[in-house]
Formats: sequence, C-alpha cells, structure tokens
Amino acid sequence: MRQYLAELEPESKKDMTKLVKLVREKLPDGYQEAMAFGMIGYQVPLEISGPTYNKQPIGPVAMAAQKHGISLYLLSIYASKKLTNEFKKRWLASGKKLNMGKACIRFKTLEQADLETIAWAVGLLNPQEFTQMYLKARADYAKKRKS
Repeated sequence: MRQYLAELEPESKKDMTKLVKLVREKLPDGYQEAMAFGMIGYQVPLEISGPTYNKQPIGPVAMAAQKHGISLYLLSIYASKKLTNEFKKRWLASGKKLNMGKACIRFKTLEQADLETIAWAVGLLNPQEFTQMYLKARADYAKKRKS
C-alpha cells in the first residue's frame, strides 16, 4: 500500500492518505487492510467469513485514486436499501454534491466529500455483521435468479 500511495500525484496522495487514516480510525476491529483489484481495501479474513464464491475475501470498503478523483466503494451500505437511503439522506444534508453509483461514491477532492457520512458508513458493521449481510444478500440474489 505504501508503494501505491507513493506513486500518486501529490494532491491525490494527500487526499488518499487522509481517507485511509479516516477508514482505519472508524472501521471496527477485525478487518485486514490489503491491496486488492488495484485498490486499497479492507477485508473480512476468510477465517471469519468462510469460503466465498470466488475464493477471495469480502470487503466492505475499498478506495482508489482515479484520473479524475477518488472512488470509494462502500459495500456495507450497498447490500441494504435502508442503509443506502440513510447514507444518501446524511450526505445530502451536508450540502455536498453526491456522485454515487450502486456502491461507488466518487469525488474529485476530499474537500468535496462528506467525511462525517463516510465515517458513519465505515463504522457500521464489524466483520461478523458484514459477513451476515453479505451472505443474506447473496442468498436473496440467488433466489431472484431462480424465479
């Protein structure tokens, strides 16, 4: 991860370093920090989650510096409409513009991000709770595909 940050442009490096610090402070204990899929990610150890469909650890948070800003992936809110709606409500109440896909929040600089809402979302679930949410979402998806 140090190499990833070292290779970034100075402004991106500054923002990503602050974002990593925020995530480390707010993420509940038990997650592992790792580089995965070209991003800094926080994962549930396989000892906790058990085997996954792709044999890769599952993770609630990942982030990457992109050409035009930062992409933050919050899978902890993606698996729950209630949490997604609460996230959107909190972010919009901050007065900052929300650029969000299904699980991806995009912003050009950290100043454009609602750090309070990000901190809330990052701290929502410990590894066991995230694993339960993930397994339920996968099971619900499998049921939908069969019907």
